[in-house]
Order: sequence, then structure tokens, then C-alpha cells
Amino acid sequence: MARKALLQEQGLLSMPPEPGSSLLPTSYRAVPATEAASSGKQCLRAGSGGAPCSRRPAPRRASGPLPSKCVAIDCEMVGTGPQGRVSELARCSIVSYHGDVLYDKYIRPEMPIVDYRTRWSGVTRQHMHKAIPFQLAQKEILKLLKGKVVVGHALHNDFQALKYVHPRSQTRDTTYVPNFLSEPSLHTRARVSLKDLALQLLHKKIQVGPHGHSSVEDATTAMELYRLVEVQWEQQEARSLWTCPEDREPDSSTDMEQYMEDQYWPDDLVHGSRGGAREAQDRRN
Repeated sequence: MARKALLQEQGLLSMPPEPGSSLLPTSYRAVPATEAASSGKQCLRAGSGGAPCSRRPAPRRASGPLPSKCVAIDCEMVGTGPQGRVSELARCSIVSYHGDVLYDKYIRPEMPIVDYRTRWSGVTRQHMHKAIPFQLAQKEILKLLKGKVVVGHALHNDFQALKYVHPRSQTRDTTYVPNFLSEPSLHTRARVSLKDLALQLLHKKIQVGPHGHSSVEDATTAMELYRLVEVQWEQQEARSLWTCPEDREPDSSTDMEQYMEDQYWPDDLVHGSRGGAREAQDRRN
């Protein structure tokens, strides 16, 4: 018994957990993004005599993408075409895993702007004075997205505006974040706005004020939401690829020139008007 006590005192032998003690899974509570991001550096002890902290990298490093391979994107659109119902790209922002701005430019749509949608997009006529052509912006953006895990909210809207398809296995759409914070049996198909998720889970207010949205702020918020549930998400992705290896698509951005030609896109995405585009953007925001 004396030897056992000595080993326990030196931290070489762990005490069994006290009866009734347990660790609550983090997926049942909202935690700040900073806490979620540093969870791999912290150590939880079961009961009153847990084992010493390990200095090994967090599990995320082994199963998920490296921070350098993660970016978050958000695009703002304006209205072109008949009655301004066609959504075209007018601003794009990309941030790194740690929230550093990698790209933020205003973009001149291919068709004349009918509705700036400033209330939602934050884009004004003055911004177009320094905007770059869509074709140039598209090349720059796809170069940044190539080979990356892309995070964002309602990403199909952003990719559609970019006339681009990113591999599904490398896409993390934060509209699914609530599913990782509830029991599997409670998964819901309801889509919650980025503004509401930021308030409920990150305790921060975004998209406030009369000047519309900031794509930098929205992209940064999406990345914070991803980091909140990163471990659970990447574990699920790893299981999915293990059970369904056919889901591992090639990176469709390897031949970016393919996306420069309208012939690869349906006419209704390139020239036709998409009714209800503004209403869809309202729901997204």
C-alpha cells in the first residue's frame, strides 16, 4: 500500500474516478470559439485524480485538415438582369483558419447592375469604382480555394455566384453546425441564419447597422462556428470516407480554365433570370 501511495503521489498511477463522476460531452453546450480552438491544449481529468496532461497534438491534427488547408469564404451579390433578379458576384472575402484576411475585393459583374441590394450586400455604386472584372476575380479566388477545405454559410449560393463546384468532401457548410450540437436522433433539416447562430453559439452580434453585411465578418464568423464543432465534424467526415470511399471526389479546381467558359454551365445559370433570388438571399442572411 505504501508503494501504491508513492506511485500515486508521483503521478505514475491514476486514482479511479469517484462514483457518479462523469464528463459532459461538449457537443451539448455552446462554448466560445477560442475555447473550442484550444481544446486540444487543455486536459480534462475524470473525478478527482485524473492522469497528467498529455503534450501530444490535439486529435484534430491527426484526423482533420491542417489549419493551413482551411479557409472560409463569403460572397455578396447584387442584382442584374430583368428586374434585378439575377444574382451576380460583387464582393468576395476569404479568411484563414485563424481569421486573417487572405482576400477581400469588390468585383464588377458581367451584366449591368440593376439592384445593388445595399441593405443586405453592403455594396454601393462607389464600390464599383475600384472593382475588378469577374473573370479576373474568379481566377484569383479559385487559386486560393484549390486543394483547401472551404468553410462558409449556405455555400451553394457562393459557389453558384463564382460559377464553380468545390469537392463535396472538402466543403464545410455551417448551416449544419446545429446538428453537431444535438443528439443524433434530434438532427434537423432546418436552416438557421448565420446571424442567429453567431448570437446563440458565439455570443456575438453580426450584420448590425444600416450599411449591410460585411463579407469579412461573415466569413470569420463561419470559421469560428466550424472550429466550435471541428472535432466532431472531422470525425464524421473520416467515418464517411471510410465507409463510402467513392465520395472522395477529385479536386474540381485543378483545371480552372474549365470554369472560365460558359459552355460548361446551364443557360439558366449564365443568362437566365432566377426568380426569387432576393428572397433566397434574405433567407440565407
